[in-house]
Amino acid sequence: MLAYMNRESLEKILEEGRTCFYSRSRRKLWFKGGTSGNTQLVKKIVLDCDNDTLLVLVEQKRVACHTGDYSCFFKEIKCDKIEEIKLESPIYLRKEQAEKIKSSQGESKGEQLEVDSEIFDDIYK
Repeated sequence: MLAYMNRESLEKILEEGRTCFYSRSRRKLWFKGGTSGNTQLVKKIVLDCDNDTLLVLVEQKRVACHTGDYSCFFKEIKCDKIEEIKLESPIYLRKEQAEKIKSSQGESKGEQLEVDSEIFDDIYK
């Protein structure tokens, strides 16, 4: 997902370890998942070469997008049409593995957490 931050929202992230953004339209801070429960636990914050953009790597709890999709980025522009896509990334792999575990072993949260930690170890080295 893409969201705006200001100094205060970054300070909140560093204090609390969960994503906090600045709503330019409402002119106030908001925590991801504050009403939906779709929270993001911050694992790493990376700064770009110009020091004006942050990439916040998170452990996503449930979905990120307000549409109910796991990621906000699931459409690709191809010539004159837009196609829904599935990005090949560890995040999507994690979702697929969690779904496999749920379908084959029921709601085994211990198993899902084991898969999550293995994949997040690879992502956040």
